[in-house]
Amino acid sequence: MLADLNAEGIGAGVHYPVPVHRTPAFATQSAEEGCFPHAERIAQNLLSLPLHPHLTRDQQNVVVAALTRALA
Repeated sequence: MLADLNAEGIGAGVHYPVPVHRTPAFATQSAEEGCFPHAERIAQNLLSLPLHPHLTRDQQNVVVAALTRALA
């Protein structure tokens, strides 16, 4: 899906591929995989879409249309 969006010029990405408890900042907390299953599942499925205050309605519609096609 990400490749489809990027191919259409939509600047989508994965900005948080690792849940917070698995980052180096929390390495000393010994949070084993599976301790926070919801956060781990979300990190595996997270997609960042264009979002900024100057995104016009037409640009929003382009993003929605491309996302709809990518999900089909």
